[in-house]
Amino acid sequence: MKVEVPVESLKPTDFASDQEVRWCPGCGDYAILAQVKKVLPTLGIPKKDFVFVSGIGCSSRFPYYMETYGFHSIHGRAMAIASGVKVARPELCVWVVTGDGDGLSIGGNHLLHAIRRNIDMNVLLFNNRIYGLTKGQYSPTSELGKKTKTSPKGVLDYPLHPLSVAIGAEASFVARTIDRDLKHMGEVLERAAKHRGTSFVEIYQNCNIFNDGAFSYSTEKDTKDDTRIVLEHGKPLVFGKNRDKGIRLNCTEPEIVQLGDGVTEDDLLFHDEKAPEPSLAYLLSRMHHPHFPEPIGVFRAVERPCYENALADLVGDVPEPSNNDKELDALFHRGDTWEVTN
Repeated sequence: MKVEVPVESLKPTDFASDQEVRWCPGCGDYAILAQVKKVLPTLGIPKKDFVFVSGIGCSSRFPYYMETYGFHSIHGRAMAIASGVKVARPELCVWVVTGDGDGLSIGGNHLLHAIRRNIDMNVLLFNNRIYGLTKGQYSPTSELGKKTKTSPKGVLDYPLHPLSVAIGAEASFVARTIDRDLKHMGEVLERAAKHRGTSFVEIYQNCNIFNDGAFSYSTEKDTKDDTRIVLEHGKPLVFGKNRDKGIRLNCTEPEIVQLGDGVTEDDLLFHDEKAPEPSLAYLLSRMHHPHFPEPIGVFRAVERPCYENALADLVGDVPEPSNNDKELDALFHRGDTWEVTN
């Protein structure tokens, strides 16, 4: 008879390692670390089944600070290593912690393919629009024209937008949150953890040393109501301090409208995170400050088969290999074969 072993009662402190946290004082990474530690005990998963994988960058110190299994891997390869972990041990709860440089520059190709495969793991991409660990060079998400140590006359590259990249790769769960909004971050992380498939979460994270205030428009009390819009499934896109503005579609283009004078909430765009077609989610990912309020919350949450399950089924259909040398020789020589002679 199988005996069910209850999951131990865990607290956030159970996930705190004995390592000194060595981020700069005031870094947004502290808030993210705290929220992850709060969310994990709520998932009902044994502590031994958590794995954190990172690449290179300030964010990639994360596994040291979690009392779980983990890999501090090589630059841009966190997704590849995490994919291997999940495929080999599908019962594990795998988290990837990466940054806008590690995940979108050298690691961009691995990110795309892990997302399109829909491997069941949670990807947290800390976006501070700068290379922090290497002291202030521009990153793939730095704004056009931004002056940095490696772009003294302004960035010439058009920036990548992480959510647009993820949605373009057919991600089944896509969300954005902000390091300063702790309650919202906790809710998004919990939803990401409970999603079956690749959960991709962009976190606006302030680098107070090399790019301080990059997202101040979306965090300051006096401006955030007008510069960001909270996505809620099935509800209209309303924003503003008095909730008197909204987003309406004009043909295929979003536009800001003032509620009243014949414009009601029924005229606005309604959010549908479960739409099978990702076009709406992609449209929302293209709304950027200062032209639009930037959406935060869950952009897309759809069900799709997970890669590791399909792979296990495929491997299970492969017949056991034979020890017969003649059969092995026939296998080597069947189909297209050729001989190389002098």
